[in-house]
Amino acid sequence: MQAQQYQQQRQKFAAAFLAFIFILAAVDTAEAGKKEKPEKKVKKSDCGEWQWSVCVPTSGDCGLGTREGTRTGAECKQTMKTQRCKIPCNWKKQFGAECKYQFQAWGECDLNTALKTRTGSLKRALHNAECQKTVTISKPCGKLTKPKPQESKKKKKEGKKQEKMLD
Repeated sequence: MQAQQYQQQRQKFAAAFLAFIFILAAVDTAEAGKKEKPEKKVKKSDCGEWQWSVCVPTSGDCGLGTREGTRTGAECKQTMKTQRCKIPCNWKKQFGAECKYQFQAWGECDLNTALKTRTGSLKRALHNAECQKTVTISKPCGKLTKPKPQESKKKKKEGKKQEKMLD
């Protein structure tokens, strides 16, 4: 009886061993059957760099807008595209909406021209905009006006509150 059990165990072990060998062979065959994909070759593109137009606001002088980009190349799939952009509303438009300058304090009033000037140096340019390194602006010399006393502002506010309450 022991010999029979020993023979059965041996047969089970042989079956398990053969199954293991079969599985290893199947995995190896499956891997060998797969074609190794060649790594994607990096193409040197004949396309040029993108050239972007200035940002054109959707409405008004500032805010959200669009810009167009173009590039050259015979085999380029895309030669034009549009991109969203934003022009900050607090920037001086006089020197280009995409150029921001850091300005010095206003200078003394020139009595000959009745103007005072100040200089600004380029602080930031959006999307490689072409901006001047320094700019100068001038404005008419104004008379110094004294600030109104605080009481008058309070009276105006109180008057407006009363008008709202009456409506």
